[in-house]
Amino acid sequence: MTLEQTRYEKLFSTPVFRFRVPDHAAFNAALLDEGARLRADTDGAAKSNRGGWHSEGNLFDRDTACVTRLRRLATEAIFAANDRIGAQAPRESLALKIFGWMNANPRGAFNAPHTHPGAHWSGVYYVAQPEIEAGNSGMIEFVDPRSDLPNWRILQAPPFRMKKKLRPAPGEMILFPSYLVHWVYPNETDEERWSIAFNATFRKAKA
Repeated sequence: MTLEQTRYEKLFSTPVFRFRVPDHAAFNAALLDEGARLRADTDGAAKSNRGGWHSEGNLFDRDTACVTRLRRLATEAIFAANDRIGAQAPRESLALKIFGWMNANPRGAFNAPHTHPGAHWSGVYYVAQPEIEAGNSGMIEFVDPRSDLPNWRILQAPPFRMKKKLRPAPGEMILFPSYLVHWVYPNETDEERWSIAFNATFRKAKA
């Protein structure tokens, strides 16, 4: 007698999405110009950044063409993620707020481990990512939010790894639940690493 598998489910998994903007060179150049103007106007804010620059206020309050396009792309990614995870709430029932900011990391700069409390989705769009041959420079690392898992390491199974590192390319967007602990490795190059991070928060739409 053989055993028949009737079903396989993934319970309590954490979804992480990756999107790509095709033909992003001119788009990213415009975002870099926007970042240069912002950095010239302000010293920036102190958040999770260590040694880098973090823009002040909500980037998406700006009405320049490149920022408006990025907001549209982020919104598209957010609702695509909702659909992929099987969200039952209709899009029209949700009021979406997106809060974004720019990060510039010169050599040695990094972002300390953190989460984004109160938001639903968090995302990062990569504007400039220096190329490297080896090492962790430019990588973002996520930490498994589940507890009591060290004993699973003996299986060496991907679903139970304690950490996951990604090195996105320019033009790529990552989207993940805001409760997920993450941090960014120090930039080991002489080129600045530019990214735009954002939080997406839902409220019930007014009737």
